[in-house]
Amino acid sequence: MPVPNTASAPEAVTERGLRAFLHGLPAVDEVGAAARAQDLATRSVKTTAKARAIDLAVSMVDLTTLEGADTPGKVRALCAKAALPDPEDRTVPTVGAVCVYPDRVGTAVEALRGTGIGIASVATAFPSGRAPLEAKLADTRAAVAAGASEIDMVIDRGAFLAGDHLKVYEEIAAVKEACGGAHLKVILETGELATLDNVRRASHLAILAGADFIKTSTGKVSPASTPPVLLVMLQAVRDHHRDTGRRIGVKPAGGIRTTKDAIRNLVLVDEIAGPDWLTPDLFRIGASSLLNDLLMQRTRLSTGVYPGPDHYTQD
Repeated sequence: MPVPNTASAPEAVTERGLRAFLHGLPAVDEVGAAARAQDLATRSVKTTAKARAIDLAVSMVDLTTLEGADTPGKVRALCAKAALPDPEDRTVPTVGAVCVYPDRVGTAVEALRGTGIGIASVATAFPSGRAPLEAKLADTRAAVAAGASEIDMVIDRGAFLAGDHLKVYEEIAAVKEACGGAHLKVILETGELATLDNVRRASHLAILAGADFIKTSTGKVSPASTPPVLLVMLQAVRDHHRDTGRRIGVKPAGGIRTTKDAIRNLVLVDEIAGPDWLTPDLFRIGASSLLNDLLMQRTRLSTGVYPGPDHYTQD
């Protein structure tokens, strides 16, 4: 079934065409997906490979603070940690990006100037997505104008679940245009999509509308990222690349707290999408508490001793 030609004729995309394409996708075997994800989770990663995986995971972290009580000081402290995760070991790589609310982008820009670290901002009425399109676009443009290099938007899950695929498509396309040169990560909020078939359809819909990344969740809804969900999303970007030659990134977020969690994610990426996705340009991990565990495990591998629980700053 042909893919809507979003690149050359977005005006020709219709609800009927989107529905035919999305509902023509192969159904997901939920039992099989869970079993495949579980099998990959048991893969053993040895010491040398584990050390490389930890550094890779650090470089993929979107270090995040998304609380109503976020202050400029908290954002500056987070940025300092992003640029120098372990002040006692300057061989630790920097993180992929710092993710903040739009009104804190300016603070992050100032704190990260010259580091090369991405500045991501949630927009479009995060985390609910319940706002008029005009407000979502204004939010996006304000964040980009303040210096955001990446925008994390949330889809209208209500519209998607009601079958209004065209509305979701058009909102993503409009936000993508408002991003200008900034990359767009589209948050599906998979915990609210109910089935893996819906995850597959939402993934392809976001990709067709222009997403540079597809992202599992806001971290505000449970369940957030799960291995079967990530597996289905990785299959979507793999298949899109096979069909079009275009690579789309993936970002799991929410519930990824330990080094073991992160490495399991990397194994899934390697096995499902392929090694080309093992780069911060195509895979990110949305997390706040994960970084400290990665640093602790890294220190244990190099010294044989775990640092104390107060060795690293608590975010």
